Amino acid sequence: MNVAAIIITIAGVAVLGEAVLRPHIRSSVLSVPILAVGFGYLAWRLPVGLPDLAVDDHLDVVEHVTEIAVVVSLMGVGLSLDNRLRPSAWSATTRLLVVALPISVALGALLGWVGMGLAPATALLLSSVLAPTDPVLASEVHAGPPGEGGEDAVRFSLTAEGGLNDGLAFPFVNAGVAAAAAAPGWATAWFLRDVVLEVSVGFVAGMVLGTALGWVIFRLPGFEPAAEAEGIVAIGGLLLVYGVTELLHGYGFFAVFLAATRIRSFEREHDYHKVMHDLIGDVERLLVLLILVLLGGAFASGVLDALTPAAAIVALLLVFPVRMLAGVVALLGVRITRRERLTIAFYGIRGVGSLYYLAYALGQAETPADDLLVATVCFAILASIVVHGVTASTAMAGLDRDRRQRRRRSVVDAQDAIEAGSSDDGAGRGAEDEADGPAVVFRPEVDGDQHAEPDRIDEG
Repeated sequence: MNVAAIIITIAGVAVLGEAVLRPHIRSSVLSVPILAVGFGYLAWRLPVGLPDLAVDDHLDVVEHVTEIAVVVSLMGVGLSLDNRLRPSAWSATTRLLVVALPISVALGALLGWVGMGLAPATALLLSSVLAPTDPVLASEVHAGPPGEGGEDAVRFSLTAEGGLNDGLAFPFVNAGVAAAAAAPGWATAWFLRDVVLEVSVGFVAGMVLGTALGWVIFRLPGFEPAAEAEGIVAIGGLLLVYGVTELLHGYGFFAVFLAATRIRSFEREHDYHKVMHDLIGDVERLLVLLILVLLGGAFASGVLDALTPAAAIVALLLVFPVRMLAGVVALLGVRITRRERLTIAFYGIRGVGSLYYLAYALGQAETPADDLLVATVCFAILASIVVHGVTASTAMAGLDRDRRQRRRRSVVDAQDAIEAGSSDDGAGRGAEDEADGPAVVFRPEVDGDQHAEPDRIDEG
């Protein structure tokens, strides 16, 4: 039987099915990732001789396919954000990266060590692989296309976090790899190379090359891809950013996201931003969809066979309570409502980024628990896809409804204040109020004495 033709047919059915079903399931508990994984599982259960999809037998393929998907996703995420690079606008995202990410890694490593009996280095590796979040797997919590609005505190923070921590998780993964090797003096070498040097190179390369690309795309005389609506220029440019940064020993994921945000800062109202974003979005949808179908095939091939009850519990703890705790702690004091804080903390979605780091880490370090690590990570991704996918639409609809209600109350309060100020008979007004009873004024539920504007992140 022609196995290649069968796989191509499966891919075609998946892509067409996604295009047809996406508009109809947008507000339902189902999501495209859930259906894609389920379709892949069912397809690989058919008695047609499809090959087993064991992740650890195809590490190079998994690593490079997911690497391309992550790079493309980061391009789209960076181009979608309308907020300028102001520290006040990025306060929640900064705290998620600086506070929540290390807390999640530390608690996850402790759980892997104590709960699963892994060696400390292997436990750190597992926790680091599951550290990056992936909001593209739940579009409801993702910022919309450039210039179309809807970029509230929750969507912006989760989108920006997913864009940045896909790169900033690298030092933690490399720490696990270095610890597993147990070379003398590894901690100092790791800090100087993987933290200081590679993060710095990624930052500088992303900002400089992104600025240069923005100038070329929008301002270089005689070269006007924007006028021709050639969105592929952005893909070529950002792939160049990734390759150059990696050659300079920097973090390419970090650089690509920063470069995309720099391109977004040029001619912010230009329609070409949407042209670039739409093309990148189509490529991203195709890649992520096919990866999820293959992940479903891996489940059908027995990738979870090595999963133990303890590993399943640790995976669930890492994805849900640990992320929730770390997120809430990190966001204390940020001027958002309590419901927004809890939503951001809960939606630490795991996906393609974790698959990439898993393949990368197993290719770099030899551990006696490779099968267990693969099963635990894949189970965590599955749990995230199902739970976050099922709840995202309802959660975001509730937040949007709360915002609309607060806006209406704000308008009513403002009108009441104007009427009270224009009244000449203050005493009579006071008597009337006393007769009717005290007015109840709605205020957003925020920590402390500060009252947040719930519709956006404070930009100072």
